[in-house]
Amino acid sequence: MAGQDGTGPAGQSSMTGRGLGPCGCGMRRGFSRGFGFRRQIILTKEEEKKILEAEIEEIELEKQEIEKRLKEIK
Repeated sequence: MAGQDGTGPAGQSSMTGRGLGPCGCGMRRGFSRGFGFRRQIILTKEEEKKILEAEIEEIELEKQEIEKRLKEIK
């Protein structure tokens, strides 16, 4: 959020970015590699596995969007 005005990246509204800045507490919409430390949530291995798989899927989608944009600007 470059303008620090609550509009999010490129003025698209809040919660449209990756959640890595101060407004997202460095977390991706509720979970991240640092999950469990802020709220002391204890997860089972299955819960952790589901969270990590969802994060991988999100990263893959973001990668696809980046690759698509690179093709558009070439």
